[in-house]
Amino acid sequence: MLRKLFLLVTVFFGLFLGYSCTTTKQTTIQEPAAVLPQVQQEFRAAWIATVANINWPSKPGLPTATQQQEAIALLDFLQAHHLNAAILQVRPQADALYKSDIEPWSYYLSGMQGKAPDPYYDPLEFWVKEAHDRGIELHVWLNPYRAHHKDGKTISDQSIVKKHPELVLYLKEGYWWMDPAQKAVQDITNDVVMDLVQRYDIDGVHMDDYFYPYPSYNGSADFPDSVSWLAYQQNGGKLSRADWRRDAVNQLVERLYKNIKASKPWIKFGVSPFGIWRPGYPESVEGFDQYNQLYADARLWLNKGWVDYFSPQLYWPVNRYAQSYPALLGWWAGENKMKRHLWPGISVGRDSTDKNLDETINQIMIDRGMLPQSKGVVHWSISSLTKNPRLADTLLKSVYKKQALVPASPWLDKKAPAPPVVSRALEKEVYKINWTHPDEKDVFRWVIYYQYGNTWTYQVCNHLVRSLQLEQTKGTGALQQQLRSVIVTAVDRTGNESEKLVVVIK
Repeated sequence: MLRKLFLLVTVFFGLFLGYSCTTTKQTTIQEPAAVLPQVQQEFRAAWIATVANINWPSKPGLPTATQQQEAIALLDFLQAHHLNAAILQVRPQADALYKSDIEPWSYYLSGMQGKAPDPYYDPLEFWVKEAHDRGIELHVWLNPYRAHHKDGKTISDQSIVKKHPELVLYLKEGYWWMDPAQKAVQDITNDVVMDLVQRYDIDGVHMDDYFYPYPSYNGSADFPDSVSWLAYQQNGGKLSRADWRRDAVNQLVERLYKNIKASKPWIKFGVSPFGIWRPGYPESVEGFDQYNQLYADARLWLNKGWVDYFSPQLYWPVNRYAQSYPALLGWWAGENKMKRHLWPGISVGRDSTDKNLDETINQIMIDRGMLPQSKGVVHWSISSLTKNPRLADTLLKSVYKKQALVPASPWLDKKAPAPPVVSRALEKEVYKINWTHPDEKDVFRWVIYYQYGNTWTYQVCNHLVRSLQLEQTKGTGALQQQLRSVIVTAVDRTGNESEKLVVVIK
């Protein structure tokens, strides 16, 4: 009786919702699933550093075809190992790995600052397309204040160091640094970010831990900003020098967040600060004080919600008492007043020992257990995986065995896309599942769920895919199972998944 009632309800809802379609074999009915299968949700990202050619390109001045081949190899690796986001450094030293009218082409790309790739192409445009065609988010990573890296070779006439010497300061280790307190510096960084936001189809803007420079960059001497500090005082400024520096950084972070949201609200803004806010927070923690030495009040940015995701660099093992990974992660979680994504950066080693494999898996599992509503980590860097096959394969066979969607950001967008219209046809014991969508611009990924026997499985596909072939039966003998049901959902740019409507096969 219950089975007959269920079938009647199934037919009613299928006709009511208007999602029935026919094939030569039988009628297909779409309905809300009684027991909904779930896709795993987790941010799985890797930093791709271009400064000093750490990750890409492998050296300056490579031919265009070689640069593109290397980029595709990295993106193919991410896709094959079930990662879903790439954080690409596009501004390592006030230069650009993309076509910019504001800053010169990067030395790390062409081997000469200011020289375009030959044959010409726009690397960022290339990366965005190739990432999206693999269902991978592409976040641009910028250094807001570094004007010239000590390994950046010759300073070109197009560099800010020569074009605006009044805005930069020389540090004893060979770096040049922009003065964060100067409004003109803040304006330049804002203009660079907004140029990227407006011209490229990116998914995120990302800044790392380099705000005021680490003390070692200037031989442990104080940052040499006496001229701008004196001007501030003469204009009636009342803040202490440390508070004045922090205020300058705070202004930039808030400004960038608000301007990005005003232009393209779906683009996520992320910051990856040094992993310790201050020694003693939490009480067991010792170490570097970014608040007083980098003048980065990272806790404030998280408290205020000036970020969409926050990736403190927790590059320490679980059992290191003075810098314990779970202790620090728990503290940052307690500061997440606005419920943003907290996706820590991890970097536990480069070797293939069992100890290092266990540590990496443990940190991912600890993150899942402590932050079940928004799971995810960022790997420093992609080379830790590409150059360590045992670690990469172990992750793929364990914690990354299933594909995952990037968790949704409901404060950016809560409206799910419409569900796809799905049909299926049986040919030679293989079902071809096809789908269309009324608003394909609102779709970034598809999830295809399918049920053999009582077991649901899924695949996450990129926006270009429109069909999937599934065998009518799997297994043999007593283990043989029939394909019973299929669901196809649409996922938008901010991670919202459409309603699940079941296509009943059997």
